[in-house]
Amino acid sequence: MQPGALNHTYVLQIGPLGISDVVVTTWAIMLILWLAAWVSTRALKESPGSWQTAIEGIVSALEDAVGSVVPEHKDLVMPFVGTLWVYLVVANLAGLLPGLHAPTGNLSATTALAVLVFLSVHWFGIRTQGFRRYLLHYIRPNPILLPFHIISEITRTVALAVRLFGNMMSLEMAGLLVLLVAGLLAPVPILMLHVVEALVQAYLFGMLALIYIAGGLQTQVLREQEKE
Repeated sequence: MQPGALNHTYVLQIGPLGISDVVVTTWAIMLILWLAAWVSTRALKESPGSWQTAIEGIVSALEDAVGSVVPEHKDLVMPFVGTLWVYLVVANLAGLLPGLHAPTGNLSATTALAVLVFLSVHWFGIRTQGFRRYLLHYIRPNPILLPFHIISEITRTVALAVRLFGNMMSLEMAGLLVLLVAGLLAPVPILMLHVVEALVQAYLFGMLALIYIAGGLQTQVLREQEKE
């Protein structure tokens, strides 16, 4: 494990633009996930084997999680949140591989994910309600609340990025320190801790993103209730 948030290793320099190892790892993870999804859906069978059964189980679990929060818009939200969850699990566990560290232990990577969630909240809201109707909820019940709504949107996005970054960086730092002190006597417990914490942090980030999206969709439900 390496404290990747503290060290930036540039693997390629294109003029003033440096491509860090975090970017390379992130794109490698996305490529691997795309290839896995492509291979897994090429030969689907009515009588699935063990691999197809495992994939279907994962998809079903993700659908149930999304449906429990936004049942009316499950099919709309599921592709984004499901993909986010799968990526986060793989990215968080990447630190277990020798010579790599989790991209989510880098603040720039978690900030990009948080901004993506921020944009998705408004995209889903505008798609389901229309641009004008969606923006109106920021000035209801009183226009004086607009600055508070804006501050809330910014602070929760920052908190989302910092929470994941801080937890993953501290996990890798703690693991590194324990290994330096205990040597080879403690690798298995540390690895198990890393796996559990990686899964927990991926779940929390994805669930918070889902709750924020549900909040954007909920404005439509509230207006419909007001009309009744």
